[in-house]
Amino acid sequence: MKIGYIRVSTHEQNTLRQEVLMKELGVDEIFLDKASGKNSDRPELKRMLEFVRSGDTIICESISRFARNTKDLLWLIEKLNSKGVVFISKKEAIDTNTPTGKFMLTVFGAVAELEREYIIQRQREGIDAAKKQGKYVGRKRIESPEFRKVYGRWRKGEITATKAMEILGMKKNTFYRRVKESQ
Repeated sequence: MKIGYIRVSTHEQNTLRQEVLMKELGVDEIFLDKASGKNSDRPELKRMLEFVRSGDTIICESISRFARNTKDLLWLIEKLNSKGVVFISKKEAIDTNTPTGKFMLTVFGAVAELEREYIIQRQREGIDAAKKQGKYVGRKRIESPEFRKVYGRWRKGEITATKAMEILGMKKNTFYRRVKESQ
């Protein structure tokens, strides 16, 4: 059985291009995730891994649609191999049914991981540059006029930290950051 796997990172992204490719390739079943590829914790990917049987072939538009880091890619391929399932990536022309395909899969997987790391690095650099120009100041600080009063009650042991956070509408790390600033 030919099985197609389609992934886009967000619900806003369009899957049409990948769906057309799968139709052209005559896949029998499609599994579609709208989730980040940063790890293998994706509902349709998990469902597909349970669904596949020996002799099946999984087809992806590209390796980056299947996995974004080498570790996950190799783990997924090993899982498929153990079930007797072949993996094909159309963009990179990789077929794990051949020794060359297995080798190229590892190389392209490493390149996909490197690309993801570059994206993260460029994003950090862009934020740093924007901060230096005063264009990026981060999230708006949560201010609570009641903080001093609630903080005092918490320090005296009248209320728990959890109760103080609830009253102030703050998450744990925000609350403790304000506590540290108040000392």
